[in-house]
Amino acid sequence: MRFSPDTPLKIGTRGSPLALAQAHETRTRLMDALGLPEIAFDIVVIKTTGDRVQDRPLGEIGGKGLFTKEIEDAMLSHDIDIAVHSMKDMPVAFPDGLMLDCYLPREDVRDAFISRKYKSISELPKGAVMGSSSLRRRAQLAAVRPDLKLVEFRGNVQTRLRKLDDGVADATFLAMAGLNRLGSADIANPIETDEILPAIAQGCIGIERRVDDADATAALALIHDHESGLRLNAERALLAGLDGSCHTPIAGLATLDGDTITLRGEVLRPDGSESIKHMMTGAAKDGAKIGADMAKILRDQMGENFFG
Repeated sequence: MRFSPDTPLKIGTRGSPLALAQAHETRTRLMDALGLPEIAFDIVVIKTTGDRVQDRPLGEIGGKGLFTKEIEDAMLSHDIDIAVHSMKDMPVAFPDGLMLDCYLPREDVRDAFISRKYKSISELPKGAVMGSSSLRRRAQLAAVRPDLKLVEFRGNVQTRLRKLDDGVADATFLAMAGLNRLGSADIANPIETDEILPAIAQGCIGIERRVDDADATAALALIHDHESGLRLNAERALLAGLDGSCHTPIAGLATLDGDTITLRGEVLRPDGSESIKHMMTGAAKDGAKIGADMAKILRDQMGENFFG
């Protein structure tokens, strides 16, 4: 294997505190698995379009790929060896020459309600302002509290908390996984998944590589979490079958019980006026087929122009 203090493995990542925490976790796991010191790894920060453009919804400027394009370009040009991603930000298709089949153990999948004044959605007074950039979260909230005012709310965790302090909104949503990784879970009020189904792949870190890089492939195989892989196979097959993007409110969660997998899926109209849910159970090894089958069932129920 070519990685050593003299030829370090270059880990590409975005530069937010959460992205760096995920890159550091990846480095630690690789250090332990390969028996290499920290100097055998370089963390390379790459600024993405999604990080630079903060004043518009993702759907208006190109969708999920805005958090990955520059990083993937760096990998294809061999400026980095691997890339660490939040899987809920990842498109289902990859550029030629790249692939992703390494997942770290999944964190808490739940959304969290965050407010300086209130403890839950139900406590929000009529007409309160809720900040969120996620079409899924906005649609789910509109379905249960159509009286609330929704405002665009992008930025990393620290930026969003600052906006709450500045009175831009009364409350917002964040992912419990990110708060846990940042050591900030004490500010969160977790929302159970039977109340709000999370984003597909929420809470999971994925590591992308070049298809032809045998050394990176071997290294990542040592830290891949099999159970996370089974769950994401089902969830991302559902997403792919629904042509999911930042223009489409889609939620999904797979859970394992031994060799059995249960997949729950939800699609919503962007204004929250209609929600279609479905659940399927089967053999864990058949997760991708279950996700694809569920996507077809949901598409048939949605009909034309469901997402507007």
